[in-house]
Amino acid sequence: MKWNQALQDFQHYLNLERGLSKNSISNYLLDVEKLMFFLEAHQIVETPINIDKNTIQQFIYELAKKVNPRSQARVISGLKSFFNYLVFEDYRADNPMELIESPKIGRKLPDTLSEEEINQLIGAIDLSKPEGERNRAILETLYGCGLRVSELLDLKLSDLYFEEDFIKVTGKGDKQRFVPISEINKKYITIYRREIRVHITIKKGAEDVLFLNRRGNKLTRAMIFTIIKQLALQIGLHKSISPHTFRHSFATHLLQNGADLRAIQQMLGHESITTTEVYMHVDRTHLAEVMNKYHPRKRNTSK
Repeated sequence: MKWNQALQDFQHYLNLERGLSKNSISNYLLDVEKLMFFLEAHQIVETPINIDKNTIQQFIYELAKKVNPRSQARVISGLKSFFNYLVFEDYRADNPMELIESPKIGRKLPDTLSEEEINQLIGAIDLSKPEGERNRAILETLYGCGLRVSELLDLKLSDLYFEEDFIKVTGKGDKQRFVPISEINKKYITIYRREIRVHITIKKGAEDVLFLNRRGNKLTRAMIFTIIKQLALQIGLHKSISPHTFRHSFATHLLQNGADLRAIQQMLGHESITTTEVYMHVDRTHLAEVMNKYHPRKRNTSK
C-alpha cells in the first residue's frame, strides 16, 4: 500500500465512519502528510505497512526542532489515529506509535474578552458601510450564541426560529443542536437581513446562507478572522484574539454569572462535559464565591 492510497482511504474513513468535520479531517491528513514529506526529504523508502518505530522517532525528533510541544502533540495524536485505522483495517498488526509519548504540555486556558472589550469591538464597527451591519450581527452571534466560526458560516435562514427564541446550529460531525438567541441578537440579524442582505445579488446555492459577502456568496473563515483582527487594531486591543475568543467569552461569562455547567455544555455542543470543564479553571475567584455562598459549612460558620 502506497502513502497516497492510505491517505485517501483514511480520509474516507474519517468522513464516513467517524463523521468528522472538513476542518478536523484536513488536520488529520496534514499530520500524515508531514510524515510523508519527511520520508521523501530523507529518501527513506518505507510504506505505511512496514514503517517502524525507529523511523517515526527520527521524524518526531526532527519535528521537535521546528514546532512547539503543543503542535508536536497534535501531530503525534494524528499519527496514532492513522496507524490505529491501519490496524483496524488489518493492514498492519501493530501501531508503531504505541510507545511514542507526547511531550508534556500544560493545560491551555482559553483566552477571553471582558464584556467591556466586546462592546468596544462591536462599537468600532463602521455602520455607514453596508458590511457594517453584517459584521455587527456576526459578532453579536459569535458572542451571543457561543458558535464556532464554522457553525456561524453554515448558519442558514431556515435555521432561524426567532418566534421560539432559538437557532438551529450544525456542529462537528453534522450534529445539530438548538441554541437560545437573545432579543438584541435577533434585532441585529433582522436589521442586516432587511436593510443589507435583501439588496445583495445572491449566487446560486447560497440562497439560504445567512451571512454573505458582497458578491453574494458564503463568507470564508479567513474573512471573519480579518474582520476581528482589524477591529482589535482599531481599539488598540493587544490581546491575541480570534472568532473562537468570542465563544470562550460566551462560556466564561455564563459561568461567572451562575449558569449550570451542563447547560453550557449543551449550548456549546460539547460531546463530553470534560471539554466544558476547562472553563472552571478560568476564574477561580468565582468558584470561591460559589463555595462561600452555597456550601452549608460556609454558611453556618457564624453559629
